[in-house]
Amino acid sequence: MNILITGCNGQLGNEIQLLERQNTQHTFFNTDVAELDIINQEAIERFVEEHAIDGIVNCAAYTAVDKAEDNELLCQKLNAEAPAYLAHAIGKRGGWMVQISTDYVFDGTHYMPYTEDEDTCPNSVYGKTKLVGELNVQAHCERSMIIRTAWLYSSFGNNFVKTMIRLGKEKPELGVIFDQIGTPTYARDLAAAIMTAINKGIVPGIYHYSNEGVISWYDFTKAIHRLAGINNCNVRPLHTSEYPTPATRPHYSVLDKTKIKRVYGIEIPYWEDSLAECVSLLLKT
Repeated sequence: MNILITGCNGQLGNEIQLLERQNTQHTFFNTDVAELDIINQEAIERFVEEHAIDGIVNCAAYTAVDKAEDNELLCQKLNAEAPAYLAHAIGKRGGWMVQISTDYVFDGTHYMPYTEDEDTCPNSVYGKTKLVGELNVQAHCERSMIIRTAWLYSSFGNNFVKTMIRLGKEKPELGVIFDQIGTPTYARDLAAAIMTAINKGIVPGIYHYSNEGVISWYDFTKAIHRLAGINNCNVRPLHTSEYPTPATRPHYSVLDKTKIKRVYGIEIPYWEDSLAECVSLLLKT
């Protein structure tokens, strides 16, 4: 198959590129804004036709959650309109599309892991635009797979894991939120799940994917420091109210992964096992 990857320079896009080397039965077209501007509908239509694209994995998005509150127009273009353009272009060819979405489509007031059929209720610009993106993709491409994920990190790009390692080495003390609960996602694991779905055949619908387990940002930081050998930084738990941000974040956004495990027969790694793998890579660089 001819497969278009958007946002190839991001965390997930880079991880997918690593897996492409083991999936040479497909031809991958790795693009970022320099190769394909996804807010240009004509450019997308032309690219998809010229390269006879069979499927799209859209890893591109506006992910600066707090900045999105003041940049709603750009966030709307990248997270809502661009997925519609991509879905329309591939839908006309009868192709498939994988759209990456987020736990922020929920308001986080739940107390049980969110399933795919729970009512959505985003309370940030980022979450609202990502939800519209989901709806647009489903409206324009019958063979679409929406994957909601959370707390993404990788050895590539900028992310919470890298930031906590850097700050842990620079500062004697850190305050980290303890009352926001979720599950980290190692982008390499998510990339592997996407490749499995491609190779087994896209089954349309909404799916949830993160690593297994449940933690807070505070617990996550403590684990990062332990695995990175950082022992001289005191990490203090903070209430959300002590660290106000422009965007409201969900207090509880644990995702139920039963569906994706059942449909694709995948095993999802435990969060700390995957974190140890990623930290090990980072310490070698």
